[in-house]
Amino acid sequence: MNKEKENDIAACVARAMEDYFRHLDGEAPGGIYDMVITCVEQPLLEKVLHFAEGNQTRAAEYLGINRNTLRKKMAQYGIK
Repeated sequence: MNKEKENDIAACVARAMEDYFRHLDGEAPGGIYDMVITCVEQPLLEKVLHFAEGNQTRAAEYLGINRNTLRKKMAQYGIK
């Protein structure tokens, strides 16, 4: 991935987190890491699988994870 795209993703996450903190309305944040990972992971998996034309082996390679890990995450999020 080129640096420009990496910076776009990082900037998007930074903006989303700023918005999240701004709208807490006095509530204490908690579980932020899991919240962000869950929000990002499902669309990431879906888009990579679409790009790989449903080929799980290829998608796992693109993601840099084991195919079994991909399948476990697909089940977790109900991705077909």
